[in-house]
Amino acid sequence: MELAQKGAEAFIPVKQLMVSMKWSTAADFDLAAAYETKDGKQGMVYFGDLGDMNAFPYMQLSGDEGVGDSGGENEETMRITRLDDMNKIWIFCWDYGQVQTGQAARFDGSDVGLSIIDDSGKTVTVPLNTGDTGNVACIATIDNSSAMGAKLINSSSAGTLKGLKTLEQLLTIVG
Repeated sequence: MELAQKGAEAFIPVKQLMVSMKWSTAADFDLAAAYETKDGKQGMVYFGDLGDMNAFPYMQLSGDEGVGDSGGENEETMRITRLDDMNKIWIFCWDYGQVQTGQAARFDGSDVGLSIIDDSGKTVTVPLNTGDTGNVACIATIDNSSAMGAKLINSSSAGTLKGLKTLEQLLTIVG
């Protein structure tokens, strides 16, 4: 299943997910997730805080690929082992070098895309196709605030930041 358009959504009635971001473009893209728990706690898992699958926030990033704008078969994965306590999770991609300088990213010419695999093996793909200029993109949102279960939404929004100093700054990209 593909959520190709902004606003496209699908219910994902699961407890665990694996998010995989792949690209071959010569750019230092980074996968990150910002989260908000059902009791209002916020945080982020990214290359500077890889998280923990066995303790809060029950999310862990594999590492940092594409460092130094290396092209090729780059992939970063994030495992989310417990969705129950999460209200929302925002899945981000940023262009590290461009965020450092506050310049627009190379998203338009890139092949960045997400694959989200649930605990039953079902895969949903979400391409990065914001059409917006920026160096940070919110590709997808996992909204777990409904009694119906978690919903995956193609967010496709981008913005430009200079440095990533606060979580609030990052969440301005979500809109």
